[in-house]
Amino acid sequence: MKKVKLGLSFLLVTLIVVMFTLLSWVLESGEQSLLALEPSRLRNSSSARVGLVAQQSAPQQVRVQDAWKFVYEKLPDLPIENNYISKETGKVDPTNTLVGRLIRYHVFVKGRPPNYRFDWKLSLADYLGATPDYLVEDVYPGKDVLRSNPMERDRTAIQSLNRVQRDTLVQALVDVFTETSGSRTPAAGEKPQWRSNSPELQQPQPGDAKLLIP
Repeated sequence: MKKVKLGLSFLLVTLIVVMFTLLSWVLESGEQSLLALEPSRLRNSSSARVGLVAQQSAPQQVRVQDAWKFVYEKLPDLPIENNYISKETGKVDPTNTLVGRLIRYHVFVKGRPPNYRFDWKLSLADYLGATPDYLVEDVYPGKDVLRSNPMERDRTAIQSLNRVQRDTLVQALVDVFTETSGSRTPAAGEKPQWRSNSPELQQPQPGDAKLLIP
């Protein structure tokens, strides 16, 4: 009888040891699986957060072919020069505008960045004939799609702007491509009138009347 009890006790201890061994192995395997899965989850979570932050913080990129619309929204009185006839349709193409061609000249013909004032001033200087660079009819934007080359009339339109108007145009272009809030507010005394080259008249100042006394 004692031998039977001893055998049962030994069997019970063996079963307990086996159960604890199996339980320990299951727990260890589960931890390893979690550890193997966790970096992947962390990477995915981190990537999602980075993507969300980038989407929220990065400015919306303006397409070159659409930028002219935003410039005219800021400067509605700027000459449009969009009455040229398309070679393809035989009709006037209202989307082929002065500013659109200026932007394409700046970006594609000259390869200049669109978010710096200095580079836009260089492009305007090309139209004004103030730089060693000059406009070339064969590569001027619109030459291939319009029946008549708009280069000379565009040059005339740019040359008709006075200095304040050109500076305002440059700032509007930079604002559009850098997504700044609002266009430049003209300084005191600056009142760009797009269709006039008349110089600004100085306002009377205190004491000016004394200059008339003999």
